[in-house]
Amino acid sequence: MTALNNIMIEQRKRQKINERSPTEVAAYWTGEDILDGMPTKSHTIIFQTRGCFWGLKGGCTMCGYIADAAARPPSPQDLLAQFDSVSRRIDHGIVKIFTSGSFFDPGEVPEFVRDKILSALNLYADKVIVETRPEFVTDRIISAAKLHTDRLEVAIGVETSNDDIRQNSINKGFLFSDFIRASEVSRAHGITTKAYLMMKPPFLTENEALEDMVKSALDVAPYADTISINLCNVQRGTLVDELFYRKAYRPPWLWSVVEVLRRLHGKTGSVIMSDPLAAGQPRGPHNFCGKCDSAFADAIRRYSLTQDLKAFDRLNCGCRALWEKTLELEQWTFGSPLVY
Repeated sequence: MTALNNIMIEQRKRQKINERSPTEVAAYWTGEDILDGMPTKSHTIIFQTRGCFWGLKGGCTMCGYIADAAARPPSPQDLLAQFDSVSRRIDHGIVKIFTSGSFFDPGEVPEFVRDKILSALNLYADKVIVETRPEFVTDRIISAAKLHTDRLEVAIGVETSNDDIRQNSINKGFLFSDFIRASEVSRAHGITTKAYLMMKPPFLTENEALEDMVKSALDVAPYADTISINLCNVQRGTLVDELFYRKAYRPPWLWSVVEVLRRLHGKTGSVIMSDPLAAGQPRGPHNFCGKCDSAFADAIRRYSLTQDLKAFDRLNCGCRALWEKTLELEQWTFGSPLVY
């Protein structure tokens, strides 16, 4: 076990688990996503499970989703009741399934529960996206899942193609080669892959984070039909939260996100998306002036649904000069943010 993992275990001891009925999902909401090049309705379901096995061992430095785990491990009947509580609201569109861990981990979601959920969704969902770590993407598991739905996409939080950043900044616990293997297993079964990348994990300057996102997206593109660039926000009970409290971490600038999307446009063959959660808040991605964040967040979401660079045409603000200076000078601040 690494020193970073030991630090994360101590962080977890201070994290509060949100107690709720074991038959209720942790969260459910609707939104928009892109399917076959067109915007479509999406349904996001976050199940209460025992929690991510990696998170229970310490987990990732930025991840506070262990708080959505059940206070006590739910029974298979509890998990099916959770699904029943929201399934009536789903009539079409994309369904995204999260467990704050891995949907394909039988320790979180027993196989017969997984199969019942997928079989039910196959009747009315246009596409089902399930998040999992690569350890659980095997021929046996994917073959079994495909028996119950032919509309499946496997989503993996690879975060970065840089193993050093993934291990020493994020503490992810697997290598880029593990992601490649999992995507190849999925592809062999005719199932697409979605890659989640993490923009600006701790210990990176703004420019390092920007350059890593561009390189990582190009690196994952041969293995991912969709690339989602997740913008790091400060979640309670995490190492990032501790660094933020000590003024040693700042979430990414929205200027940086737009720059990444502009650089990648037309170069990957993948759909590239980003949803700037908590944009404009101190704990979320934001620029400096406090005036342009909403316009930037709207433009990023619009690009994600249209894949059209025109979404960024009207973005302009005087804080751009400070962002450019930040990219230039943070290499001399020994890891400390230049501005907040």
